Amino acid sequence: MQLEAYLERDDRIVLPLGSTEQHAYLSLATDAILAERVSVEAAEPLEVPVLPALAYGVTPYFAAFPGSPSLGSETYVSVLRELVSSLRGQGFRRVLLVNGHGGNSFAAERLDAAWCDWWRAPRVWEVVRAIDPEGTHASWMENFPWTRLAGVELPAEAKLAVERLADDPAAVRAELGDGSYGGPYAHSDEDMLRVWEAGVAAVRDAIDEL
Repeated sequence: MQLEAYLERDDRIVLPLGSTEQHAYLSLATDAILAERVSVEAAEPLEVPVLPALAYGVTPYFAAFPGSPSLGSETYVSVLRELVSSLRGQGFRRVLLVNGHGGNSFAAERLDAAWCDWWRAPRVWEVVRAIDPEGTHASWMENFPWTRLAGVELPAEAKLAVERLADDPAAVRAELGDGSYGGPYAHSDEDMLRVWEAGVAAVRDAIDEL
């Protein structure tokens, strides 16, 4: 009923996209947690609704890590097309997909919907690189208070960068070890808040541009 009332004045909606996959010492749900939270914080002042995150994505390279299920590329695109079509059929003409997982990004050019990879929006990437140019999957740049696991201690020393193998999950796991691609495992909460504020602003801009 609330959404019916909303549709009388606006036709925008946000669908966060994540993945459930290994993130070294962080939550398996890291990508979905971040995509949904950044969407909610960005959309709230605009009074634009945000759907629950689609928690599964395309991550076949992590198949050797338990708890990392993957959808096939064609299946994923089909799911997104059907969801967007369904939403439009209900009156949501302007749909923004806020993605939190690099393995999903290929789908952007295959969909008739606005797309935002929140963590690599130019304003976010500028902040990230100013803090530390070394950081990627499962490193400090995904280590927010809301992606940490209680009772889990992080290594104190930074990890040397690792080049993952895209064609053999067993080799990927052997090369990655704990799952991080390299760099420091953590930075201060002050630094992380700077990254987060840039992410929220970038997603809010994307909603405004719908």
